[in-house]
Amino acid sequence: MLERFISRFGKEKIAIIHSKLSIGERYDEWNKIKSGDAKIVIGARSAIFAPVKDLGIIIIDEEHDSSYKSESNPKYDAKQVAKFIGKQMKCPLLLGSATPDLNSYYNSTELNKIELLKLRKRANNSSLPEVTVIDLKQELANGNHSMLSRELYSKIDDNLKQRRQTILFLNRRGYSTFIMCRECGYTVKCKNCDISLTYHSYEKKLKCHYCGYEENIVTICPECGSKKIRYFGTGTQKLEQEIKKQFPTAKTIRMDVDTVTKKNSHEKILNTFKNENIDILIGTQMVVKGHHFPNVTLVGVIAADSSLNIDDYRANERTFQILTQVAGRAGREKLPGKVIVQTYNPENFTIQCARKQNYQEFYETEIHLRKQLKYPPFCDIILISFTSKSEEKIKILSNRVYKYLNNNLNDEFKVFMPMPAPIDKIQNKWRYRIIIKGNMNENANIILNKCLKKVYELDMKDTRISIDVNPNNMA
Repeated sequence: MLERFISRFGKEKIAIIHSKLSIGERYDEWNKIKSGDAKIVIGARSAIFAPVKDLGIIIIDEEHDSSYKSESNPKYDAKQVAKFIGKQMKCPLLLGSATPDLNSYYNSTELNKIELLKLRKRANNSSLPEVTVIDLKQELANGNHSMLSRELYSKIDDNLKQRRQTILFLNRRGYSTFIMCRECGYTVKCKNCDISLTYHSYEKKLKCHYCGYEENIVTICPECGSKKIRYFGTGTQKLEQEIKKQFPTAKTIRMDVDTVTKKNSHEKILNTFKNENIDILIGTQMVVKGHHFPNVTLVGVIAADSSLNIDDYRANERTFQILTQVAGRAGREKLPGKVIVQTYNPENFTIQCARKQNYQEFYETEIHLRKQLKYPPFCDIILISFTSKSEEKIKILSNRVYKYLNNNLNDEFKVFMPMPAPIDKIQNKWRYRIIIKGNMNENANIILNKCLKKVYELDMKDTRISIDVNPNNMA
């Protein structure tokens, strides 16, 4: 994005704000904006607070992206902040996306709160890529136990011969997602969290992706003493090894959280892939984000089901968005694009709509389901999260809050009983949650604030409560 704007407007007029800047760099950019020298500000969600003079337009690109909402305190949604600033400054707010957030699209088509503008073709008039869905159940029945279906293997091979580039997408990092004893069923878990450790082959370590805990690999079961320890599941490291094994002459590069820890490592990986004739880019959803690689003609989605099975009402929406966005990386110039989606659920409507890249069909099906089940945009989801070092304290507190809210919120709200969170322990702290369905209003806000005040008056040490309206993460 920065490269495109600098080439058009020049570097002097542009300021950038994001978390990878040093304090000094951020200070310089902030002053550049405040003085009025910078006419354009580009950045992540925090850039919405930049002190821009004479604001003319706010553009939120890829507006469907969940990262615009901050999950940590102070919680805020950059889109809501942008809407408020736009009204205050009397300037337009432009939301851009090939796969709009369902709420945004509903507000534009059903409620006419947002003017809808459709781009019906790509900027350079190139055609959309052809998408093929592969049934992995059939692959297994035919004796193929590889991570690559026969068709994907064939297309990668063709691409290598024609010196064209390939992107392989797998939204799991690491090598194996869990380690289990085949003798007694023991699973290696984090000592701080109720979650399986992930094996990272390059460091030869087992790591927790929630608290950062790591330990050495397990060769003997601590429960029964068996040596039948097996590694299950797949991640980007395992995929990278598989590709090197099946295509030994291919040059590969990997992009996930483990490879972008250093400053500017994002840019280095992307520039290396683009400029140094790397054959295959392997990555998590980082590779989905709007990148333009003229020589990429093939995209392979290794496991399309991983995001379908999460504990969230937006699982279908997120899967459709990811698949459509990653498909959009193929065939962006003159060369035609090909996308291969591997799945165990080929008939799922989300997979089929993504295959046709038909947002309207997906929207109409999903919005009907949301209406029947009363999920946003037809109501708000209020998530009250509890964390404590004491499981007993968290049960007492969550039940008190439940009774208070059940007695004080009116019948428009449905308050569900407190339950353990899907991952009920992280960093040695127990986690409970209460879910409330209803349309958030000022009266509900007052009641929730009173509830918080009563909780703080209890002075329960090591016990925390957090309230989030329409959270990104239901876990």
